[in-house]
Amino acid sequence: MVTRADIGVIGGSGFYSLLDDAEEVEVTTPYGPPSDVVTVGRIGSRSVAFIPRHGRDHRFPPHRIPYRANLWALRSLGVRQVLAPSAVGSLKAEYGPGTLVVPDQLVDRTSGRPQTYYDAGGAVHVSFADPYCPSGRAVAVRTARSAGWETVDGGTLVVIEGPRFSTRAESQWFSANGWSIVGMTGFPEAVLARELALCYTSISLVTDHDAGVEAGEGVTHDEVLKFFAQNVQRMRTLIAQAVEALPEERTCPCPNALDGIKLPFELP
Repeated sequence: MVTRADIGVIGGSGFYSLLDDAEEVEVTTPYGPPSDVVTVGRIGSRSVAFIPRHGRDHRFPPHRIPYRANLWALRSLGVRQVLAPSAVGSLKAEYGPGTLVVPDQLVDRTSGRPQTYYDAGGAVHVSFADPYCPSGRAVAVRTARSAGWETVDGGTLVVIEGPRFSTRAESQWFSANGWSIVGMTGFPEAVLARELALCYTSISLVTDHDAGVEAGEGVTHDEVLKFFAQNVQRMRTLIAQAVEALPEERTCPCPNALDGIKLPFELP
């Protein structure tokens, strides 16, 4: 029997497991292996596939994550909706550590990362004006607020190349542009999901204020991991609740992202 899943979860820094009773599934892709063995199990009535974005031992830095393999592996298992929790820095003084942001926009400041499946065999241009699934976002916001999280509905995630953190000048520039949070992994993950006609929802936990927002020495990776670890069980519970609340039938625009486009190969 082929293992299938309806919903995918990609765990960020400090979020290395989700399913307590799960099957490990080796998935091969044209883009190499995913970040780690995929675990597949159930949350309530929903079948779920989980991948730790950095690997369970955090061996992949942000610019080396096999993003294409991760999303391809999920789709090949049947996944059509993806929840993507991650740790981020705040670019707004009012968004302190512990705030949950469900962004509706994205700015790419990365460089050199493979960011498309369609780099040969003909041009494929997907719409990316609104990077995230509106249905997934609504579920995430509603579920988080019901669980007592301080939740921000909307905002712009700026994704930097990493693995270094921002300088104060960069951070102040991002903030002056009105952007809300900064991370290192939200791109190309979001656009690759769109190229596979998947629903993709970013759920971002603020772990710190970015360097230009307040005085101090600036954030360290250890501090990020420590704060996320203090909240990871709460985040796991939230993701499980969001999984159960996602619609079984997709009525959002995401399934139609590739309509009318001739693809150079067949998708799994």
